[in-house]
Amino acid sequence: MANLAVITGVSRGLGASLAKLLLESGIDVIGISRRDNKQLTTLAAENNQFYKHFSCDLSNIPELEKTITTIHDEIKAIHEEQEIEVIYLLNNAGVVNPIHQAHHIKSEELINHVTINTIAPMVLTGQFLKQQEEHGIPVIVANVSSGAAERAIYGWSAYCSTKASLNMYSKTVALEQEQLGTENKIIAFSPGIMDTQMQNEIRSSSKEQFAEVETFKDYKTNDSLRNTDIVAGVLIDIITDEDVKNGKIYYVNNYIG
Repeated sequence: MANLAVITGVSRGLGASLAKLLLESGIDVIGISRRDNKQLTTLAAENNQFYKHFSCDLSNIPELEKTITTIHDEIKAIHEEQEIEVIYLLNNAGVVNPIHQAHHIKSEELINHVTINTIAPMVLTGQFLKQQEEHGIPVIVANVSSGAAERAIYGWSAYCSTKASLNMYSKTVALEQEQLGTENKIIAFSPGIMDTQMQNEIRSSSKEQFAEVETFKDYKTNDSLRNTDIVAGVLIDIITDEDVKNGKIYYVNNYIG
């Protein structure tokens, strides 16, 4: 009997921390990102766990769909060798750019942003739920959201909107799964402010682009940014808890100070 996690954005940040901690805890991992993280391959070998990376640009939906098909073939092969008890789908990958006043954002930037932050997680979730009917393996989906989903932030019209839509998508799909009587569960997770590359991008914004840029610079100066391993540990505890609540939005701040 085995458990398997499929994680987007494993090359760095929260995605890399999630993959690392899951491998260390005895859960096999399939990673999806443009760039591989060779440290995860080494870590998997050290822990006698399965890890495989699939290179994919999440802004390219046809490419993503092909990748999902290949992943499902991989899952089927694993399931035939050792029964998979549950699949965790962690839609972690996301972008914050473009950061600017809405009337300065170019259409192609907006399309790329919405595709990565909203459409890709929707496609992945839908396809995994569909495949669950074939494999009979329960799926627990965690969509990484943001506090920005619930607060308007000057210069973040795209980011606030896509994260808000991901929250509502999670609630709606959870409702469907409940009424269908499946064992699948879908949650959203707000990870708070973390020390990641995304924070570097935010701090490089101008005051014109992002009115709160000085506040975010202070987070770094005052060492207020959380380590991604700590946040990843919270999310893993949530999804592996038998009492995980379908359709709930979980906030890291409710678990750590």
